[in-house]
Amino acid sequence: MLFFFGTLLLNAYAVALILLRAPVYRTPLYRPMLWNVLLSILPVVILSIGGTAGLILLLFLPPVGAAVLVMTGLVWLLMLPNASYLITELNQSHRTSDDPVPLWYDIVLVITLAMSGVMNTVANVLIAHVFFVSIRYGDNPGSADFANPGSIVFVGVVLLLLGFGMYLGRYPRFNSWDLRHPVGFAKKLAGHFRERGNALACLGFTLTYAVFLALIYLVTAASWLEALGVASLRIVGV
Repeated sequence: MLFFFGTLLLNAYAVALILLRAPVYRTPLYRPMLWNVLLSILPVVILSIGGTAGLILLLFLPPVGAAVLVMTGLVWLLMLPNASYLITELNQSHRTSDDPVPLWYDIVLVITLAMSGVMNTVANVLIAHVFFVSIRYGDNPGSADFANPGSIVFVGVVLLLLGFGMYLGRYPRFNSWDLRHPVGFAKKLAGHFRERGNALACLGFTLTYAVFLALIYLVTAASWLEALGVASLRIVGV
């Protein structure tokens, strides 16, 4: 539980730095940062509530439980890039040339924002990993179940989709709710990738961020699972 408590404190610290920035340095409150923190937290709330409800219903009303799990998974995947989107705040785009806020303050602020996004992402993938193994291998999974090829592929696919979603949010500037207008979404997406170099840039962005988040996940979530004695997460076959 210390992992989740620490992640919660990191989010709280990011919010505190955003709120203090305005009165301390007499500058307007940068509301988009607060909105991004809220969106970053939302996916883990959706997954925790919807996933838990689906697993419970699966025991008593399997069709209903399965439907809840599928719907929760789809909504969660659409919202998940918002969790890690805070990483892109490192570009300091909120600052102006004559900004009264010291650079050292904003450096700490954006690093805290970025790291809260990273840890929110890890928390999401960790919970999804546990749900996947519980559904796939039963209520009492063994250590090998968390590190077998199926589980590793699941985590890898989630991270790749996450990296792709981050790209869509940062460059074509899509939001999760843009899918309410699928025709317009498809036209804008096709137009973006028709431009020279965008497909290659998307591939590079997606792979780079997926590998980065995979390494962070290995360092943090794996040790958390090991501490619980749930899984050793050793490399399969080694």
